[in-house]
Amino acid sequence: MALRLEVFETAAETDRPDVLVTDTGHLEEAKLASFEAGYSAGWEDAAAALSEEQNRIRADLARNLQGLAFTYHEARDHVLRALEPLLKEMVARLLPTLARETLGQLVVETLRPMAAERAGAPLTLVINPVSRRAVELVLAENAGLPLEIEEEPSLGEGQAYLRFATSETRIDLDRAITEIIAAVRDFFALSRKEAPNG
Repeated sequence: MALRLEVFETAAETDRPDVLVTDTGHLEEAKLASFEAGYSAGWEDAAAALSEEQNRIRADLARNLQGLAFTYHEARDHVLRALEPLLKEMVARLLPTLARETLGQLVVETLRPMAAERAGAPLTLVINPVSRRAVELVLAENAGLPLEIEEEPSLGEGQAYLRFATSETRIDLDRAITEIIAAVRDFFALSRKEAPNG
């Protein structure tokens, strides 16, 4: 018996011509449209990926800058807290001593131009009795200044008045010291208020 093979083709398939004729213009347009769609989709994907990467970099940078700022403020706050007692102590102890030591020189510097303007007029220096010795030592080095010293216990050790017949000049190192101490105190108070976690 002969072998018989079964055919699975349908009638429609066998009726189909072996050559398919198409318009090459439409084919080129379809290829071009397909290429442009693929290119556009690729460009959009690349732009979206770039935008996403830039956003991530910006967020990382913002986080790092915030961390650096916090670290800077922590370090600054730590340094200021360490310096505060030292500076306050220096201002409270050294400035009054410095004022006592420099009062005489300041009196001489203030007195010279005034004495030149008012030659022959009586000059009176009013100071605290405690300051007298230091002032006299400086005045002795600058002989030739016509001056009478008058003691006034109510004046501070850093205060003095230079009196002429019709005018008076005040030297007040005590007030300057008080203002410097207040400025140092206010600086540290303001620094604590400005601290990011304070």
